Amino acid sequence: MSELFIHTEGRGQAHLVLLHGWAMHGGVFAPLVEALRDRCTMHVIDLPGHGRSSECTVSLQPAACAKAIAARVPPALWLGWSLGGLYALQAALDFPQQVQGFAMLCASPRFVRGDDWPYAVSPEILQNFGHDLGSDYEGTLERFLALEALGSDCAQADLRKLRADTFSEHRPDVRALVEGLDVLEHADLRARLPELARPSAWIAGRRDRLIPWQAMQWSAAQCAGAFTCVTGGGHAPFIGHTGEVVTALRPLLEATHA
Repeated sequence: MSELFIHTEGRGQAHLVLLHGWAMHGGVFAPLVEALRDRCTMHVIDLPGHGRSSECTVSLQPAACAKAIAARVPPALWLGWSLGGLYALQAALDFPQQVQGFAMLCASPRFVRGDDWPYAVSPEILQNFGHDLGSDYEGTLERFLALEALGSDCAQADLRKLRADTFSEHRPDVRALVEGLDVLEHADLRARLPELARPSAWIAGRRDRLIPWQAMQWSAAQCAGAFTCVTGGGHAPFIGHTGEVVTALRPLLEATHA
């Protein structure tokens, strides 16, 4: 399949686009989809090179990828988790007519630490993952999944779900993984946050070891967004703390689809 794969599920006039993180596919959102299926129509994306979009050749660079997704979905609320947050944010900036509002779930406008940005991981962590992919594909992904689950008060359950999705029959393409790491290392949309005119929700995990909650609190303040911190959540709070994530999303869903 050369096109972007989009699975549509749920019901209702409210539309929600779901964008997964690095090395994942849309199936990771199963707990959230189940919780929201009676409230909105969801468009679950497999990003290029991931899942059932494994042969899609669209670039993972934020501008190109956000454009390709926007061309395939109706006007909607966009939710991006981790890497997927960069595409939700880029789309909100570039296609405000398509993005009625957006939610950043454990996602930040900049993923790596810098002299002026302490709320992130060191660039060396991402560089090491990229270096190791060629020689130890499965081991590299295992280490990343462990980092995603680390800290959560339901870490073992989170890890089982993440591992099952990642090592399914829809394994991510190495080329896409390398490009995704490049995006995570170099993307920086902080300066553009004040341009955002659409309502937003920024949902953090208090125990997240990849995206500190402070990064999301700061970002929400730059664009008058709503900030929520899931107390026991790690990097994937929608798995073990689905109800809290849904509660945090509810005002945004109601505001954008009143």
